[in-house]
Amino acid sequence: MTTMLTPGAVTLSQWHAIYRGDAPPLDPSCMARVDAGAAAVARILARQRPVYGINTGFGKLASVRIADDELSALQRNIILSHSAGVGDPTPAPVVRLMLALKLASLAQGASGVRRETVQMLDAMLARDCLPVVPCQGSVGASGDLAPLSHMAAAMMGVGEIVWQGRRMPAADALRAADLPILAPGPKEGLALLNGTQFSCAYALAGLFEADRLFRAALLTGALSTEAAKGTDAPFDPRIHALRRHRGQIEVAAALRALMTDSGIRASHRDDDPRVQDPYCLRCQPQVMGAALDVLRQAAATLEDEANGVSDNPLIFPDTDEALSGGNFHAEPVAFAADMIALAICEIGSIAERRVAMLVDPALSGLPAFLTAHPGLNSGFMIPQVTAAALVSENKQRAYPASVDSIPTSANQEDHVSMAAHGARRLLAMAANAQNVIGIELLAAAQGCDFHAGLCSSEALERVRARLRRDVPGLGEDRYFASDMAAATALVRSDALAEAAGVALPGVIR
Repeated sequence: MTTMLTPGAVTLSQWHAIYRGDAPPLDPSCMARVDAGAAAVARILARQRPVYGINTGFGKLASVRIADDELSALQRNIILSHSAGVGDPTPAPVVRLMLALKLASLAQGASGVRRETVQMLDAMLARDCLPVVPCQGSVGASGDLAPLSHMAAAMMGVGEIVWQGRRMPAADALRAADLPILAPGPKEGLALLNGTQFSCAYALAGLFEADRLFRAALLTGALSTEAAKGTDAPFDPRIHALRRHRGQIEVAAALRALMTDSGIRASHRDDDPRVQDPYCLRCQPQVMGAALDVLRQAAATLEDEANGVSDNPLIFPDTDEALSGGNFHAEPVAFAADMIALAICEIGSIAERRVAMLVDPALSGLPAFLTAHPGLNSGFMIPQVTAAALVSENKQRAYPASVDSIPTSANQEDHVSMAAHGARRLLAMAANAQNVIGIELLAAAQGCDFHAGLCSSEALERVRARLRRDVPGLGEDRYFASDMAAATALVRSDALAEAAGVALPGVIR
């Protein structure tokens, strides 16, 4: 889905397409604003007054005036000195988002950069020329300085770039991609490395994975309800209308749709001995609905952030002003990342409780550990333990990052957001929860296998059939890791939602 990237008006679905590998061309109409911003910087310089970020030092060194003949060196030096990240390289989809976010920010004309700089970012995105960006080193205020500096350094031919699947010196990659080496002009070094684009890219990536996780968990939750011969009465729309929460209402409707005309449900509708199901079945609309509402709120924050300008100082060509502010402070991203982390954690937590319920014959009425011959076989005993381990790991990671702060830059930057840390953990948390949902998929399908002669709804039978194409039912014990990997791959690919053929609520449309 290649659509025009219009700075300030990029939709969440467009950001998602970029994350998945799309490279939308930049709307050329923005170049007039870019040119106006660059011209304003030239006029500001001509006044020969000290203006932060243009002819002064940075941070605590803002009072140091820089001579006109050293302005190019000033911008180059800030990029090189700030390229101080450590850790593993940022994943390619996140780097792609980071490039696009920085492009959309600078192209709004409020950062004072030249059109050549904007065009280079556009070309790097189009040619998938991705800087190698160490993932650690940002505290989420005064911008994501270290990560964005590595991006900017690569544009200058310093550092490394991944080009056509090969990691190579940046200068060589730019030459191979037929791209120029950037010589940053006044204000441009600071504009490139200031901003929240690294944190925002990671947070968006976490949101996209959480959205996929959410839909898969609706399917496995419905299938677990069937495996346990649970009731669909708690999904009655009258219950949820009284509480009013949009997410809860939509989740209940989805679960009802997934269980429509289920033969398993019909088999015990009139003689069910249980008065009420466990919370992990009965309260799915309340838990999953709340998670959906939180994810949507985080999505709204991130969509605003992604379309905003988080540079400092900001250039206003109509008055030739360079105004210093704090748009680089990533507190909105930090809060959004914390919300996503909590939602991921809870989606995995209630799913693990359903797995634990299914393997316990006292709760599920199914054979112990979902094996026909318990004792000789351990069945799903240890996959449930693995799910519990992953959920506990996510609980530890879900502690809010936004409540942390540590002073930097000799106390000039005395309150920071920790957005980068908060956003960076999300992909690992989503991967953990996707594994939990993969385990639940296997357990729920196995539980339904014991209801011989009964079928679930058409939608859930299609989900079971899709799983069984890759993973046969468990008879005698066998090597389990490959079964789990195959099931989790289905969770991560959206194949289950496609197989179900039922419209499911989510964040991205």
